[in-house]
Amino acid sequence: MNDTSQPRKIRSFVLRGGRLTKGQQRAFERSWPRFGVEYQEHPLDLEALFGNDHPVWLEIGFGNGESLAAMAAAHPERNWLGIEVHPPGVGRLLMRIEEQGLTNIRIIRHDAVEVLEKMIPPASLAGILLLFPDPWHKKRHHKRRIVQPAFVELVASRLRPGGLFHAATDWVPYAEWILERFEARPDLFENLAGPGGYAKRPETRPLTKFEARGQRLGHEVRDLLFRRTGSA
Repeated sequence: MNDTSQPRKIRSFVLRGGRLTKGQQRAFERSWPRFGVEYQEHPLDLEALFGNDHPVWLEIGFGNGESLAAMAAAHPERNWLGIEVHPPGVGRLLMRIEEQGLTNIRIIRHDAVEVLEKMIPPASLAGILLLFPDPWHKKRHHKRRIVQPAFVELVASRLRPGGLFHAATDWVPYAEWILERFEARPDLFENLAGPGGYAKRPETRPLTKFEARGQRLGHEVRDLLFRRTGSA
């Protein structure tokens, strides 16, 4: 008999099919033991994980890893922790790590909310990035959007005071959704673009091929930058 006493957790993603290419499979075999981090239900020692005390930035849902690899290459003084559930994207990032000789990235293949809850110590991150998350366009699917009031509180708890949350989306209604939920917590976050405002794309966020193509098609991209206020 199935246990129905606990409600089924609503996920912000759907696991899609997709086979690894031979190159991605080889990258997994060679590099996952060094750069991969298995899910665990207790906090990571981030200094031990990276072998230094550099500030740690975390990207939720890095896709094919294009932006994450570019940011890690441009900012070797930072450590980068990427979360992605889709194996081909992880394989592609491992290939980029090998091609570019990057050493300041670690990867977790698991649900981002559970990683933040269980594996990331409180007040430990310098920044959290949420770049082009699934907007779940239909109203009946809005409950699947990762940005919810509980997520705002979780992000605040994992950022150190002064840490940054940076989101970007090409779906304007979702940008408005994110803006509303973060600005609802002025005790936790300050909008760096001012109340109700959107930020210019920071130079630290690379312009991806996907985004450039969207801009040529007239898609509007909104960046949102929030600073963690108060104490840890």
